[in-house]
Amino acid sequence: MQTHEIRRRFLDHFVKSGHTEVPSASLILDDPNLLFVNAGMVQFKPYFLGQQTPPYDTATSVQKCVRTGDIENVGVTTRHNTFFQMAGNFSFGDYFKQGAIEHAWTLLTSSQDDGGYGFDPERLWVTVYLDDDEAHAIWHDEIGIPEERIQRRGMADNYWSMGIPGPCGPCSEIYYDRGPEYGVDGGPEADEDRYLEIWNLVFMQNERGEGTGKDSFEILGPLPKQNIDTGLGIERVAFLLQGVDNVYETDLVRPVIAKAEELSGRAYGAKHEDDVRFRVIADHARTAAMLIADGVNPGNDGRGYVLRRLLRRIVRSAKLLGADRPSMLEFMTVVRDTMAQSYPVLDTDFARISNVAVGEETAFLKTLASGSKLFEGAADAVKASGATVIGGTEAFTLHDTYGFPIDLTLEMAAEAGLTVDEAGFRTLMAEQRKRAKEDAQARKHAHADLSIYKELVDRGPTEFTGFEEFVSEATVLALVKGGVRVPTAAAGEDVEVILDRSPLYAEAGGQIADTGTITAAGMRARVGDVQKIARKLWVHKVTVAEGQITEGDTVLASVDADWRKGATQGHSGTHMVHAALRQVLGPNAVQAGSLNKPGYLRFDFSWQGALTEQQKQDIEVVANEAVAADYAVNTFVTDLDKAKKMGAMALFGENYGDEVRVVEIGGPFSMELCGGTHVGSSAQIGQVTLLGEQSVGSGVRRVEAYVGLDSYKHLAKERALLAGLSSSLKVPADEVPARVEALVDRLRVAEKELEQTRAKAVLAAASEFASKAQRVGAVRLVADKAPAGVGVGDLRSLVADVRGRLGTDPAVVVLLGDADGKVPFVVAANKAAQDLGVEAGELVSAFGPKIGGRGGGKGDMAQGAGSDLGGVDAALDAVRARVAEIAEGR
Repeated sequence: MQTHEIRRRFLDHFVKSGHTEVPSASLILDDPNLLFVNAGMVQFKPYFLGQQTPPYDTATSVQKCVRTGDIENVGVTTRHNTFFQMAGNFSFGDYFKQGAIEHAWTLLTSSQDDGGYGFDPERLWVTVYLDDDEAHAIWHDEIGIPEERIQRRGMADNYWSMGIPGPCGPCSEIYYDRGPEYGVDGGPEADEDRYLEIWNLVFMQNERGEGTGKDSFEILGPLPKQNIDTGLGIERVAFLLQGVDNVYETDLVRPVIAKAEELSGRAYGAKHEDDVRFRVIADHARTAAMLIADGVNPGNDGRGYVLRRLLRRIVRSAKLLGADRPSMLEFMTVVRDTMAQSYPVLDTDFARISNVAVGEETAFLKTLASGSKLFEGAADAVKASGATVIGGTEAFTLHDTYGFPIDLTLEMAAEAGLTVDEAGFRTLMAEQRKRAKEDAQARKHAHADLSIYKELVDRGPTEFTGFEEFVSEATVLALVKGGVRVPTAAAGEDVEVILDRSPLYAEAGGQIADTGTITAAGMRARVGDVQKIARKLWVHKVTVAEGQITEGDTVLASVDADWRKGATQGHSGTHMVHAALRQVLGPNAVQAGSLNKPGYLRFDFSWQGALTEQQKQDIEVVANEAVAADYAVNTFVTDLDKAKKMGAMALFGENYGDEVRVVEIGGPFSMELCGGTHVGSSAQIGQVTLLGEQSVGSGVRRVEAYVGLDSYKHLAKERALLAGLSSSLKVPADEVPARVEALVDRLRVAEKELEQTRAKAVLAAASEFASKAQRVGAVRLVADKAPAGVGVGDLRSLVADVRGRLGTDPAVVVLLGDADGKVPFVVAANKAAQDLGVEAGELVSAFGPKIGGRGGGKGDMAQGAGSDLGGVDAALDAVRARVAEIAEGR
């Protein structure tokens, strides 16, 4: 049975039994504890936490999930995957244990002709929590599973929670016996490779308290409602029903391995080390494609770092397999061809997805080239010292600082006849992981208690009137202060105000919130921010300026008209810039984020490489031509599928409802899904002026622009600046760039001449200092003040030059300078002086205190700085005394 069919049967089974089919959420959700959605229940958490009332009593979904805690184990075993599909059925106070068990058993054991999976009931085992007699009785008495195939397990195995205070409960897991060829008898307790878990039924009935780990927390008591959360692993069911040994051999994964075999010329199954690399490529290619599809771009932290790491592991694995050319595009193509039936975005957005992946591959291949040079330097140093082992610290630095993988270091070391202190490297890696894990745990916290808003959310959404009017009469539904409902708030107090209707826009879609006022007889409050709760409840954050506001009051909510005018210009300007980018650069320039506020916009988009000056000019021209055309701005509400068929652009990672609002500017020129406020026609945006363009991550660029009056003010400043330069340079304005360029060229020539003059002066000073060297025992000593004007960099060169001029006799040079009231110094000792016992670094401790200074270095050279110019002579005397002491002691 193909994987796509397994998904479909699961959903059909539960839809037929009355469940609402809910589409998979994006892998990126606004959750304080998750980088990515990692379980089927994540999008339903507000219902389980009691923050919102679910719109249905039962639901079913197949959720795309990513778990990254075991990246290093992917491929090493066949049990670990980063991307997987979790099928689930959910009950919010409807059926409980018996219903969940019966639903699962029916789907698993019904014949394939009847729409089930057709598993042999005799090969299914179950586990229950230690004291869950109710679940045990259902399995034994109702379903008919014999006692010997039901095992009781403890909290670590059969008790579920989110790892933080919140809902929890016992669970019952269903296992499939793969047969004696896969392990020993004895059920899941004996061998979880032979007995493979395929479904986990969570009976969410309790609330847990603080604690860490899977079994070190207190059960506080029962939940108000008993809920069901289950998870069936689609990939695990697939390899069982397809008769293969593991997920890597299923219909959706094995084709990627086949492509890697083709590109590398090696065979899967021939060598364990190669098999690990094949599996890494297959797993990570799927995960990377799904993450990019949901709007993640490679970066140096958070989600972006995870994606970058996955893509780079693909590249290095292909390289270690012997693939001699870039291969990312071909892997992404296979993922598209196998997965698009379930996830059409992989096909419709393939150009962007593949461009991001290939861009990261190109960048990493450059990193590998430079890393190879760094490795060669480290290897040469080891050989020069007569050793044969590259230190763990060096290997870790190559990995952590330069992104050079340890397996490539090991392979290249072997080719060079060297080994690597792998134990030292692993220790440093373990320490780093421990720090990262502790940091991640420290950032985990309980979900914000939004239950105070639940009654208001259940009442229905705030009616947003701001598309039609700037002032609306409204009723104060509630006041919240410090997380507590309050009946009233007086002048000077900050309070959250929830109204039944409001013209003030709540921050969303890159547009910041409106400002304005809430007024009534004798009362006036300033609105500084408006935020959404549960995507539907407007919360006005206000400061009461006069009188007092009371729950139940009838008030007037007003938008600051000037603010709104500027905000609509900024938001509509964002749409214009997006359309202009796509017209100039092509359809792959897709939005990756935005921010707009009165007079200003910032727009991030997917693109590889900096824009040329001509491209930036073209984008600005296209946007302003659209402004000048005075296009009509039309908005309408339609269903999501129809909007997409019309060509409306959607924001990646955003979850849309069945009905969406479309903003159309100039017909086909710009059409986007958007809930923000906009101008009436494009001419109202005013002049669009690009301020600049820059990189904000691998494959993501950012443009900024002013619009309207802010654009005019910016251009006025630019004009005034140009006029000032024209006047100062005494040339017409259009000749200013050429004159400035000529001046810069002259400045470069002058700086070069000055550098040459300084070098000659330093050489002359070196000769003079060397000629004045004093004999202190066997040592030739120069201890003096540096010439005026010698910088720190020149001081080091001067000292080294003087030392070189003193020949092979023991020689020591100490020069102290004067730079902005500080006393920089450099000390040098040649090898002969060091053999006598004179160490440059040790000399610093002899004279440093005299000038209030400190520094350091090695035996041949040291440097530092002091703060007491008055102590220079005493410091030089201390140098002479210390050198004499050492020389005479010999």
